[in-house]
Amino acid sequence: MTSEAFRRQLRREAETWQKQGWITAEQFEQLADYYQFNRLETGARDRFVLVLVSLGSLLLGIGAITFVAANWQAISREGKLALLFTLFLSVNILGHQLWRRPPFTLPVVEPAANDPHSPPTAGQRSHPYRRERWQNRLGHALLLLGALLLGANIALTGQLFHISGSAYDLCFAWGIGVLAMAYGLRLTSLGMMAIALVGLGYWLSIQDMSMMGVPSSLARVLEYMPLLAGGAFLPLAYVCRSRVIFAGMTIAVFSSFAVVMADLTRLFPNGSGLLLAIALVLPPALLWSYDDSPWRRLLHRPAVSAQPFRSTAQGLALVWLVLLLGTLAFHWVWPLQPERPSLSQQASHLFTTGLPLLLNPNVLVLTLLTLIGWVHLAYSQRRHRWSLIAADVIVLLFLGLTALVIIWHWSIFPIQWVATYIMNLMFFLLAVGFLRQGLGQGNRPLFWCGLVMVTLQILSRTLEYDTGLLLKSLIFILCGLGVMLIGLWFERYVRTLTPPQDSSSLPS
Repeated sequence: MTSEAFRRQLRREAETWQKQGWITAEQFEQLADYYQFNRLETGARDRFVLVLVSLGSLLLGIGAITFVAANWQAISREGKLALLFTLFLSVNILGHQLWRRPPFTLPVVEPAANDPHSPPTAGQRSHPYRRERWQNRLGHALLLLGALLLGANIALTGQLFHISGSAYDLCFAWGIGVLAMAYGLRLTSLGMMAIALVGLGYWLSIQDMSMMGVPSSLARVLEYMPLLAGGAFLPLAYVCRSRVIFAGMTIAVFSSFAVVMADLTRLFPNGSGLLLAIALVLPPALLWSYDDSPWRRLLHRPAVSAQPFRSTAQGLALVWLVLLLGTLAFHWVWPLQPERPSLSQQASHLFTTGLPLLLNPNVLVLTLLTLIGWVHLAYSQRRHRWSLIAADVIVLLFLGLTALVIIWHWSIFPIQWVATYIMNLMFFLLAVGFLRQGLGQGNRPLFWCGLVMVTLQILSRTLEYDTGLLLKSLIFILCGLGVMLIGLWFERYVRTLTPPQDSSSLPS
């Protein structure tokens, strides 16, 4: 959709062109009709009305709240409940009625069939111009206000009936209610609000559990939070078709999974290497092999794109891998470990005392999904044979080597310097891979990501180890000059990849 600022500037330029004689009055009318210059003032008027209505509604709301607060003690409990319920329903009903109105869309009239290259004339447009009504935005804001009022109603209702509860109980109940609203309205904003509320309740309950404990029923919910979060928010991402909700769901699942793995170390203290490897390597392995097809078939979604969330999942896997290797590249991450039992003793302990680790539903389900994803990734339906592309092989090797080094250092024998060297080498190779792909595809974000990774690796190693101040200053100067020179060269190289089109080759 063309922005209003662009249309205003185009109108001023078109008026200048007409005065200079560069375009005719008929061509100006075609531009005015196509870009709807006459609706610019209508949009400004709608915004002014929206500001006035919002300001008046805010003042009315403050006045009503002040009046209710002044007479709150005099109102009966039934009256308070009716007032809260009426306010919640009225805001949500009004917001839904305003939000559900379809945007104004101009009719589409195709160009003449005998001249497909002819420009659109008056009354003809090659695509519709879509203008979102101010009612839609106001309705969306009221729906968000209704979600906020839901939490206020829950808290005040509990206060009226003297129901004691903690902050995490309120966040969980509020988050579940907002989640139901998000499923019904299919709004990304409500979905992210539900994720934030459930996440806040989860971390508050974890804090209370560490200090004074929580009820056993809630402890069971917290234990299965990775699976519950995935089951609650992953279908919502497909219902709303929102990559933002998918990313939020990923953070919720794997942050709670890290808490579960940390709790399992109490049951299997000698297997810290295995637990750490699972907690750090399993999430990027699952994200890289993520497949959308089962969810599309389950939710009966048309395949608009082959893999709507595959690219997002793999992007998150790369971000995780970069942060993981960048952190493990520091020397202090690999402390010297005390003497560990032999591998046979650890294996015997794993299959006896450590059975809760092997039979933990979170570990079992996520590991099974990862294996199924990589099997599906390796067996191509189009080629009907087992194979992996180069990127899959590289990611698999990096993840496998990272897991092996972690298990070896924390469970078998300390390899502090070897582990640091391997992690730095993999981080450097990953950065070089980003630089190579960025150069080959002319991809600026990928190239600059690789360049920043190399620069940060050099600077972090310089600051981490005992080097002289003069050497540090020299390295900083060389890195700054290198980033500027390489960046300028890359921008010039990208321009040579897409040369400007010659005017003689343009269709007349």
